Amino acid sequence: MADLLVPLAQATDLTPVTDAGKAIALGVGAGLGSIGAGIGIGFIFGKEIESVARQPEMKDELQAIRWLGFALTEAVAFYTFIFGLIAFFLS
Repeated sequence: MADLLVPLAQATDLTPVTDAGKAIALGVGAGLGSIGAGIGIGFIFGKEIESVARQPEMKDELQAIRWLGFALTEAVAFYTFIFGLIAFFLS
């Protein structure tokens, strides 16, 4: 019985299965990266609003720090998507 299954296993093309797995991994990775960035941006703006409410005279200084934190957080989300695409097309 095992001798009959060997030619069947050799004749089976698993390329669509591995392509589907890579697509699912890309979607999950990009999704988790986006969720993490969304949470990070929410923390940044929430804490900035809280800081301005406590010390309104520091608004200009806090605004520059806020935009820097926002840019870095978005860069991480972008990198997760790019790394996912690289893994999808190179593996």
